[in-house]
Amino acid sequence: MTVDTPAPYSNAVDRPFPPIAWLSSAALGLVIVGGILMASYAPRLAPLGIAEGLLVGGLVLLGAATVLLYRLRDFAWRTFTTVFKWALVAYVITAGMIEFAFVRDHTRGTSLVVVTLMLVVFALSVPLTIGFTVARFAQPD
Repeated sequence: MTVDTPAPYSNAVDRPFPPIAWLSSAALGLVIVGGILMASYAPRLAPLGIAEGLLVGGLVLLGAATVLLYRLRDFAWRTFTTVFKWALVAYVITAGMIEFAFVRDHTRGTSLVVVTLMLVVFALSVPLTIGFTVARFAQPD
């Protein structure tokens, strides 16, 4: 069976999917640990090597989840897009409030850049996980 041919499964629950939700959840976990590390040092300079390593790991996992997602055929893209869009709105607002707290605590320079990029991963990984989880059980478009 190739990726391009639809599988002869009776419903959406029976279909196998790549570990998209697992990868995006792992990315979220890495940046949450990194964010806690950065917050525990605010406003002092945090150990950026560890935080940057966690950020890179999160970016790689989120990128892998995104690539696997966009390679899917016979998927409920309309459902995914609707759920992803509204979850993204909520998590961008949440990430913005967290960013404001770091700026208010006088986080500057490289530390602020690392925190901001972690918040980008945070704001993208949760909606991706929610959207994929909902769409995987919906009937394909």
